[in-house]
Amino acid sequence: MPKGSIEHANLTVTNPARSAELFRQMLGWETRWSGHSQMGGDTIHVGQPGNGATYMALYTNDDVRADKDRHYSKGQPLNHVGLLVDDLEAAERVVIAAGLEPFGHDDYEPGKRFYFFDWDGIEFEVVSYAGAAS
Repeated sequence: MPKGSIEHANLTVTNPARSAELFRQMLGWETRWSGHSQMGGDTIHVGQPGNGATYMALYTNDDVRADKDRHYSKGQPLNHVGLLVDDLEAAERVVIAAGLEPFGHDDYEPGKRFYFFDWDGIEFEVVSYAGAAS
């Protein structure tokens, strides 16, 4: 049976540089690529160092930057993006320092977690398997 994993998530955000910096600080990620998107606008790919297989593409364009009501071209069907960290408390400090508000703290199999909304209303779940409930 084939095995797989998530290769990337492509998120539309108002400020890719700001979002990329949050992931660099919280997850130790690095910028893999940045530039103009084939669809118009600009994109930053940020992901795990030395790992070309796991990243987030953070996209914006003039319409997104100008639309205060956030009417994205593909809608908003996303529930949340799950991020795995080795130090949940350190990740939460980064989120708070970025001016964002963690919520939904919980500890159940397979790990401890909290959630937050970024500046564009995207919900993230941050989970750690270290010290999880048994």
